[in-house]
Amino acid sequence: MTDHSRHPRALTRVADLERDGLTASDKRADLERVAGEFRIRVTPEMRGAIADPSDPVAAQFVPAAAELVTRPEELEDPIGDDAHSPAPGLTHRYPDRVILHITKTCDVYCRFCFRRETVGETGPLPEDQLTQALDYIAATPAIREVILTGGDPLTLSTRRLGAVLDRLSAIAHLDQIRLHTRVPVVAPERITEQLCAILRAAPTAWIVLHTNHAQELTPAARDAIARLVDRGIPMLSQTVLLRGVNASADALEALFRALTKLRVKPYYLHHCDLARGTSHFRTTIAEGRALMAELRRRCSGTMLPSYVLDIPGGHGKVPITSDHFTPGDSPGDWCVTDRNGTVHAYRDPATR
Repeated sequence: MTDHSRHPRALTRVADLERDGLTASDKRADLERVAGEFRIRVTPEMRGAIADPSDPVAAQFVPAAAELVTRPEELEDPIGDDAHSPAPGLTHRYPDRVILHITKTCDVYCRFCFRRETVGETGPLPEDQLTQALDYIAATPAIREVILTGGDPLTLSTRRLGAVLDRLSAIAHLDQIRLHTRVPVVAPERITEQLCAILRAAPTAWIVLHTNHAQELTPAARDAIARLVDRGIPMLSQTVLLRGVNASADALEALFRALTKLRVKPYYLHHCDLARGTSHFRTTIAEGRALMAELRRRCSGTMLPSYVLDIPGGHGKVPITSDHFTPGDSPGDWCVTDRNGTVHAYRDPATR
């Protein structure tokens, strides 16, 4: 493992990756093309977690030439955020909850991100747009939950995040504020006593941690998670099913057992979205269902997440179960029933 303490700053350029031995010089031209399309950022913590350039952590954050391949089914907005935006920075897809894209900044840029077309373009949501979004939430009593995402809400300054949480906490009809984040794992030094205090002060705040492999759970990451749960902040996790990272029962079991031991409840296992340049990460629905069946044989229900698909086009998230998925006429074809009873065709893209 490379001593990343010599390079305490995030790696953001192909030259940085090459210097650290994560990419080869003969791949430079292709990777510069990738970098021109999709941002690069690997934090010191994740650099330290990479034991080998081909390992499951490197695969998530180090660009690959395969990202230059765009398949016909891939979309710039694969889950249809834009189709349900009543105000800047807001997605209102389900009656009782909204997504508030509070910032476009992340501490790491995942190579499979379904928002990879937009993350990193700007920083925090401007104040006038934030006010519009909060006014919409306050004027819509059917909304009971706000999900802060982006980007990553924990990249905001503690002062700014605290101010947003205070404004949301003042809306009487909200039952829950959810913060979706990678920060406790990829930049655990950000989980300070002050940050824990402002999260604890928002009585309805939950943390949903995005992590995909047990190798990401470094000692510092485990300590950061402990700081949060020890202060009474409830934590869930979400994971993306990724070929070359965690698409085996052994890898998923190790991750879910580690999270449960850390008092984090595995919540969602997402089927990989149809984001541009991500086909090398995707499994088939049948493969994912077989993995879940094996995990049910091995693990208790406390550590099993729901395996879900965000139906392309903005039709919402559904569990990948027989209630919502029936086979189509050909292998890899599926009829997917959304939460409103509408049936959509979904075809597994070809895998390598």
